[in-house]
Amino acid sequence: MSQNPPNDDNPNLPDRRKEDFLYPRAPYYGEFKPENLLFNANLQEFAQKVSFICNLETGGKISSLEAYEKIKALWKDLKQSKKGLGIGENPFKKDDDT
Repeated sequence: MSQNPPNDDNPNLPDRRKEDFLYPRAPYYGEFKPENLLFNANLQEFAQKVSFICNLETGGKISSLEAYEKIKALWKDLKQSKKGLGIGENPFKKDDDT
């Protein structure tokens, strides 16, 4: 199958090529549970932001210390997300267990 053509012919449709390039998303293949899907989205967002921060630091736009602090804050947010969603608390417990 071919990819969707650019939306040059219809100005009412948004051109998502730029957003797809800047914010790529990978499909989730793990066990489907809403909390797993949400954590996966948070994890992908974390990875994308870390990549941007690393590129800014490599390009000299921010200092190494500033990059470290930003990544540390993102990591803290991701850990809080993991805890709030209950990811990994009891991997052997099924949803139907009481």
